[in-house]
Amino acid sequence: MERALAPSLGLTSARRENGMIDWLPHWRGLLARRWNKLWTAVMNPAAGAREAEAIAVSARENATVVWLLGKVQSGKTSIVRALTGCTDAEIGTGYAPCTRTSRVFDFPPEAPVIRFLDTRGLGEARYDPTEDLAFAERQAHLLLVVMRALDPQQDAVVSIVRDLRTRRPAWPVIVAQTSLHDGYPPGANHPPQYAFDSQGLPTADVPAELARSLAFQRSLFRDLPGTGLVSFVPIDFTQPEDGFQPVNYGFEALTAALREAAPAGLIALLEGVQAEANDARSRRAHPHIVGYATAAAAADIVPLAGLVAVPGVQAKMLHSLAAIYGVSWDKRTIGEFASCLGTGTILRAASQLGIRQLVKLIPIYGQTAGAVAASAASFATTFALGKAACYFLARRRKGEVDMAGVAAAYSAALAEAFNYSSRGEAAGQAGSAS
Repeated sequence: MERALAPSLGLTSARRENGMIDWLPHWRGLLARRWNKLWTAVMNPAAGAREAEAIAVSARENATVVWLLGKVQSGKTSIVRALTGCTDAEIGTGYAPCTRTSRVFDFPPEAPVIRFLDTRGLGEARYDPTEDLAFAERQAHLLLVVMRALDPQQDAVVSIVRDLRTRRPAWPVIVAQTSLHDGYPPGANHPPQYAFDSQGLPTADVPAELARSLAFQRSLFRDLPGTGLVSFVPIDFTQPEDGFQPVNYGFEALTAALREAAPAGLIALLEGVQAEANDARSRRAHPHIVGYATAAAAADIVPLAGLVAVPGVQAKMLHSLAAIYGVSWDKRTIGEFASCLGTGTILRAASQLGIRQLVKLIPIYGQTAGAVAASAASFATTFALGKAACYFLARRRKGEVDMAGVAAAYSAALAEAFNYSSRGEAAGQAGSAS
């Protein structure tokens, strides 16, 4: 393993003691070179601006494409709003046309992690979906079918899903059954606890008409072709003025279903949406961090799983985060951040976690190991750098400096990111097996 790993990591000249490679001098030298490049990129935003479109294009090419399939007013926009935290107005203006009648919403737009592909509402008069369906099938990675819970007329939707699964039997299908409140008695609110299990079946009393309609919709997918995942998730995503609490009823169930078939970047995005819910700036920053981390992984330009890899991508991320926190990067600020982060922090994190975790992620050694290691580490180190920057910028706004806190934020985020990577790999292998 040692002989196989060393060339793939670019450490052929590593010193050996007692038959083991001494990695530290090489980590230290690499770190110095990467940090110098990052410093230059951060202090030269004009150069970063020229790279922005290339980063966005690379991210879009590697983002998870979720196809929203459903009738008009089925609740597709509400799902996008809940998953991204964007307003209806932002979503409306953020969609870009793909075909004459289909469109896509990139989130976040600077470095998308997820792309919501929306085909026109099925069942509309004088609408021929053939072109849209063919385009969406070529682009999408998973299918999110959206149905109003009390609407039994779903023949057109189900027919398309059956055709798709005949051609793509391993495709995951998630059925979101929306607008549960349509089946509530007047003045009733959601049950105090989510009333459905992991299979989408009722675990508590729900109105009889609603229960029958949900069961009928499930029956439409009986004997669906293929072996891919099929999940049912009853949800009710409303606006505060509608009077239902919580406004995103069933949100955790929907994100859990999405994570079942998600790559590392999407897992990180979905979990962060929940974890950062109480901090407006952190919530805004998190998708940017995941997006740029995914772009860094996709770039795959660093032979060694560097601690500060892909400096151009990371510089754009740092500028994006600074804008969110209202802090500008100058020589003093970036110097303070570098001091807080510290070479020792990164080296300790690498020696204690990085190499061990990378080895776990590598299915076979040699050339393949180099590609897998570089991608996983580029994602992890960029993610960790972003989280550490958020911690630093939040306190910089208040005139505070917490060196130990920045270091701890980096180390914790690095471990978190490697966990995402390993789970994403597992999901990918499961999908391939099916």
